Amino acid sequence: MVTATNKGGERSPPLQNYQKAPKIPKPDYPDAPARMSYTGLSQHIDFDSLSDPNTRFELFEVVGEGTYGEVFAAKDHDTGDIVAVKILENIVENLEEIEEEYLILRDLSLHPNLPAFMGIFLKKGDRADEDQAWLVLELCPRGSVTDLVQALLRRGQRLTEKQISYIIRETVYAISYLHENHCMHRDIKGHNILLTDSGHVKLVDFGVS
Repeated sequence: MVTATNKGGERSPPLQNYQKAPKIPKPDYPDAPARMSYTGLSQHIDFDSLSDPNTRFELFEVVGEGTYGEVFAAKDHDTGDIVAVKILENIVENLEEIEEEYLILRDLSLHPNLPAFMGIFLKKGDRADEDQAWLVLELCPRGSVTDLVQALLRRGQRLTEKQISYIIRETVYAISYLHENHCMHRDIKGHNILLTDSGHVKLVDFGVS
């Protein structure tokens, strides 16, 4: 079993200690375009039927960054759980990548080496091009394998062969499962291999799969 640490080499603080994300004021755009309808843009996501995440999720600090968006720790007020929220912007431009990640999470996330998926939400902005898709996932509070290795090196330590073989084995399980389901993860790296509190390995970031 792998014992992971945060970027400072210490155990992560309790999740309730995450700082609430500051609200950033938006500029006043003149002549804002009419609200864009997402009906028909996607064959797989009915954007018009997606729930607004504003009242359900309270965002805390940024805990990671994917290929197409930042990942926040957040509280799900419906369940009381601390989750990860991946916020994807520029929906029209990134629609194909958003669809791919959504479909993989929706259909394959029950595998133990992929993050559990809680759903997709649509946060509407003041303008159509400010709309955001929110993917809600299992939070992996021990960070990435890259974070773990860097923290150990700062302390003059390294992963043991047993720990390395464990991480590789669990990652290969996830990759093999994706391949069995005709998916290819094209960005496998330490930053995309995360660790849970119990040391379980989760492969993430399917926007380029």
